[in-house]
Amino acid sequence: MPHDTATADGAPSPELIKAYIRDIPDFPHAGILFKDITPLLNHREAFAAAVDGLCAPYRDAGVDHVVGLEARGFIFGAPVAMELGAGFVPARKAGKLPSDTIGQSYDLEYGTATVEVHADAITPGSRVLIVDDVLATGGTGRAAVDLVRKAGGTVVGFSVLMELSALHGRGKLPDVELHALLSV
Repeated sequence: MPHDTATADGAPSPELIKAYIRDIPDFPHAGILFKDITPLLNHREAFAAAVDGLCAPYRDAGVDHVVGLEARGFIFGAPVAMELGAGFVPARKAGKLPSDTIGQSYDLEYGTATVEVHADAITPGSRVLIVDDVLATGGTGRAAVDLVRKAGGTVVGFSVLMELSALHGRGKLPDVELHALLSV
């Protein structure tokens, strides 16, 4: 495993991060190659490099809130919020939050789903960074952007650990600054 934590320009080393993401074939279904981030989470330097990389483009962006998408976006969103001196807002599946919520529905391959935040979590006019582990087809990401805007926030960016480029999720977010540490 590599030990360099940064490139010459100070950015987190993609090789360090890649080294701790393992491929699990046929999970959760046959034909799917799952990108397992648990080794990265268990490695102090790799996890710190990932959090630093997710924050890097937004350190001077005046971020007020970081929205983390359920569930692995919580893992990265909370430390990113701490690093940026911002509040953390969990965006959850419908029915999981205990207080009044606002939601945004999006299409799945078979049906729809809804992502929600507490109605009082994003103050109107606030600057919001959305964080997740993976950008795949872009449906959840698009819903999160629309939800932040519905709440009155301004999306300053969408930062992900990795983008599954073959699924073209970036195409659903043409109006958002998208930052991916890895494109696979």
